[in-house]
Amino acid sequence: MSQVSKIRVAVVFGGRSSEHAISCVTAGAVMAAIDRDRYEVLPIGIARDGRWVLAPEDQRLAIQDGRLPEVSGEGSALALPFDPDSRGLMVVEPGKVPATLGEVDVVLPLLHGPYGEDGTIQGMLDLAGVRYVGAGVLASAVGMDKGFMKLVWQARGLPVGPYVLIGDREWRRERKRKLDEVKEQLGLAAGRAVFVKPARAGSSMGITRVADEAGLEAAVETAREHDPKVIVEAAIEGREIECGVLQGVDDGPPEASLPAEVLMAGDHDFYDFETKYLDGGTRMAIPPDLPAEAIDEVRTIAAQAFEALDCEGLARVDFFHTPDGRWILNEINTMPGFTPASAFPQMWAATGLDYPSLVDRLIQTALRRSTGLR
Repeated sequence: MSQVSKIRVAVVFGGRSSEHAISCVTAGAVMAAIDRDRYEVLPIGIARDGRWVLAPEDQRLAIQDGRLPEVSGEGSALALPFDPDSRGLMVVEPGKVPATLGEVDVVLPLLHGPYGEDGTIQGMLDLAGVRYVGAGVLASAVGMDKGFMKLVWQARGLPVGPYVLIGDREWRRERKRKLDEVKEQLGLAAGRAVFVKPARAGSSMGITRVADEAGLEAAVETAREHDPKVIVEAAIEGREIECGVLQGVDDGPPEASLPAEVLMAGDHDFYDFETKYLDGGTRMAIPPDLPAEAIDEVRTIAAQAFEALDCEGLARVDFFHTPDGRWILNEINTMPGFTPASAFPQMWAATGLDYPSLVDRLIQTALRRSTGLR
């Protein structure tokens, strides 16, 4: 009897965004959960300067003593031929003829933020005819850009909070007008707090809570260190609730997990990077202490938000639940974190899908997708 070959899974992590380290942590957790009896794993690291390398299996991919992991860039350099018939990776060494690593069946692009979660690598994989886990080009790009994300949701009649967008050219040419717009439209002039965020970043990078007019301009500059496009959102009084969504089985509707409530301890004003990943300042209540009908409602809206952006594979949808019982969409993550502190795998585990089964389902869903227009 001939031996059945394993499915080859390329796990891509690192990348050029400010979320490089969190991508590494996600990859370490996911690779540890992949069933090696069924799958052959190719760990592919993208260094901060954009170089692709075949990463060693024993590379440290966890936060240890507050130290964040990263792709060093050492190892065999890789290239992806844009040939839909090959679906292979090439090892490129100086002075040597490129050698192939063979075909890849599916790619797990565990990249967070720009140059990964925003449709860029998805477009490259589409050109190469390679199947991959997660949303396609358009859904990834819209899901990454908080401004367009909210526009699409508004067009579909889904609830979003007040916000103001500040583009790069607007900031350079019309700074005072945009500052005045934020102060008046979002209530900052009347003492209502706002959150200033990079429009296309995640992991709470570059976010500042601003409680008075004096801190607004500096907060915009802080956000612009991560992205020249900035979004300013009115602070919404309410509980922070998250919900995981998976693409449905056999063309069925998307499935939503039990939601989770983010509970912060200590002196943290909001769910920032340090709180999420470094000091253990949060815990998750799964499910939250809410009536059953409220939990049903948020799961329904999460699935609607997923479909409105034409997402595939997976996403985490974040909400505010106001004191008067309304659900307000905050944002969507089309490649949510899989770190031990991440809500997405915890929510699905509470719903009945453990970590290895969740990873397996994502790979199997990707293997069934087409490589052309969908």
